[in-house]
Amino acid sequence: MNIRRRNRLWLICSILVGVGLTLALILYALRSSIDLFYTPGEIIYGKRETQQIPEVGQRLRVGGMVMPGSVVRDSDPVSNAVNITFTVYDAEGEVNVSYHGILPDLFKEGQGVVVQGELQENNHILAKEVLAKHDENYTPPEVEKAMQENHRRPAAAYKDNAS
Repeated sequence: MNIRRRNRLWLICSILVGVGLTLALILYALRSSIDLFYTPGEIIYGKRETQQIPEVGQRLRVGGMVMPGSVVRDSDPVSNAVNITFTVYDAEGEVNVSYHGILPDLFKEGQGVVVQGELQENNHILAKEVLAKHDENYTPPEVEKAMQENHRRPAAAYKDNAS
């Protein structure tokens, strides 16, 4: 092999290694900003297809219904914000949520919500954002499908069977 071909081979190999390294670093950086959607039942039992259960500390979005009677508010008069804890449920499970801030006007018990936050121990969500569901026509397809599959029973029937 002559010198010219060897130099071209080294150049091509170094470009491929550089592109691979760049791609790996980009994917690693984006990993922390990806929020996966889960229902409360999927947090407890895993996704249906893969049985993947989220890890403690993972950022995620949780969609479900606010359990009637579960909302507890603790007001902070200085910042006009509120510490709120409530339970989000579906037909397969329930998770507790803590949120510090001002809730959307449409937030209420028995209403559908999407909570963005971080999973803590014991299936507890430390929420950074709470989105209230306001119209059936403005629902992402995966949220609408999960709500139809998981909310077959009223909250009272589910609450009696909760552990």
